[in-house]
Amino acid sequence: MSKLGEQINNDLKQAMRSKDEKILTTLRMLLSAIKNKEISLRSGENKELTDEQILEVIGSEVKKRRDSTEAYRQGNRLDLAKKEEEEIVILQKYMPAQLSPAEIEKAVKEVVDSQKGASANFGQIMGQAMAKLKGKADGAQVGAIVKKILAE
Repeated sequence: MSKLGEQINNDLKQAMRSKDEKILTTLRMLLSAIKNKEISLRSGENKELTDEQILEVIGSEVKKRRDSTEAYRQGNRLDLAKKEEEEIVILQKYMPAQLSPAEIEKAVKEVVDSQKGASANFGQIMGQAMAKLKGKADGAQVGAIVKKILAE
């Protein structure tokens, strides 16, 4: 098992011992999502996910919760939005540190500068920027910065 997978399993065991229901249910959900991803990628042999692939799953789960939080807030269900936000905090424990807006802007400017010769469009720059910032920045935040830089 990957190092990150072992950490998640150990944290799950600790949550069972301490009877922390929020962490326990969130980590069970995360392990279920990881197992589903393993099954979808399986091609004959039992293949476990790498740390990078697990980070992708965690990022996807965080994004789902952010979307749910927004929907719950629009529906005036603040109790459910709060629950989703608590799960985001638990999941982000396993994500790498997020970059500041200034650091994201610097990285995006590097991508834009590398595209100066060609006709750079939003999609190309966004694709390259997200590849460069994978796991370190939220896509919505990167998109806003790309639009701002392209408008200059």
